[in-house]
Amino acid sequence: MRRFLSLRDFDWTLLGFVMILSVISVLEIYSATQHTKFHGFQKLQILWIAGGLVAMFVMSVIDYHKLLNAIYWLYGFCLLSLVAVLVVGQRVLGGKRWIRFPGGIHFQPSEWVKLVLIVVMARYFTNLAGRELTWRDILQALALVAVPMLLVLKQPDLGTALTYTPILLIGLFLGGVGWKRASVLVLVAVLGVGTVWMSGKVLKPYQKARLTSFMNPDADPRGSGYQILQSKIAVGDGGVFGRGASRGTQTQGDFLPIPYTDFIFAAFSEEHGFVGAVLVLLLYFLILMRLMQNAQTAADLPGSFLVMGVVAVLIFQIAVNVGMVLGLMPVTGIPLPLMSYGGSSVLFTFLALGMVMNVRMSRFVN
Repeated sequence: MRRFLSLRDFDWTLLGFVMILSVISVLEIYSATQHTKFHGFQKLQILWIAGGLVAMFVMSVIDYHKLLNAIYWLYGFCLLSLVAVLVVGQRVLGGKRWIRFPGGIHFQPSEWVKLVLIVVMARYFTNLAGRELTWRDILQALALVAVPMLLVLKQPDLGTALTYTPILLIGLFLGGVGWKRASVLVLVAVLGVGTVWMSGKVLKPYQKARLTSFMNPDADPRGSGYQILQSKIAVGDGGVFGRGASRGTQTQGDFLPIPYTDFIFAAFSEEHGFVGAVLVLLLYFLILMRLMQNAQTAADLPGSFLVMGVVAVLIFQIAVNVGMVLGLMPVTGIPLPLMSYGGSSVLFTFLALGMVMNVRMSRFVN
């Protein structure tokens, strides 16, 4: 039983890397939104980061075993919150994704659902440790992830729904799924995606266009291919050392869409070039390596599962966002962790890091 946690056991190195990225985020949001109606968003980002830090320190002292024990209650609550979005959520740009609270605060439940699913998968597969997974085990895990995913797709929010996938995959991998069953799952997934694509009942036409436009954006340069073309131009325009802060022709010329959220990496690359982009990717690499080190040294199996769940989500979001910016992946609206503007995304990331900190600090409990 845990008796004492000390902040001296906090992973201050990890926090240092995180804060460097957070500072870069604020500066880039300031630069990318100058002379636009979004100018001033950097101040809100500072508030979200400050709130995230408080949430992280609070989460770091909550015994993660208590979260594991209470997770199915939290899972039920997260489903209710997703239903609430569909019923009373605020519609923005054709989708219901946020619940508006007094004071103009918008909360996106689908973001914190990622944290709940990480804990759900850790609890579920830990209970199955020591034996080979059966088809019943696998189907139950699929159902736990599929229910919230379908509710998020209903909003519709394809990007966030896709971020639930790596949580399931890392759970199956660490849970010890056999290669034969894994092969069957891959085959079923391919057939399922094909069926969904052909049916036309799940994905909207604009979502299909966004998912395919990256392969040939020149086919519709003013429509579905516009975002990717402008992003690639911005990245290429940055050259080796960039055009300098607030001097990007694509970013400051208002050609690059939403440069403070989904395409913030393109805006940063235009202003700071190849060197700046590599340094940011290096920071992400150091953060991920630090997280995996904490997973390897966790005091027990559930702790390792929790940290690797966080790693899986972050790797997925980083890979998809950067791939999208470079025209290698479809535009899905997945934010870049610790860089993109957005309160719900920032809070999820810091809460997840707080849980990692708790797993780490538990190793040193007297």
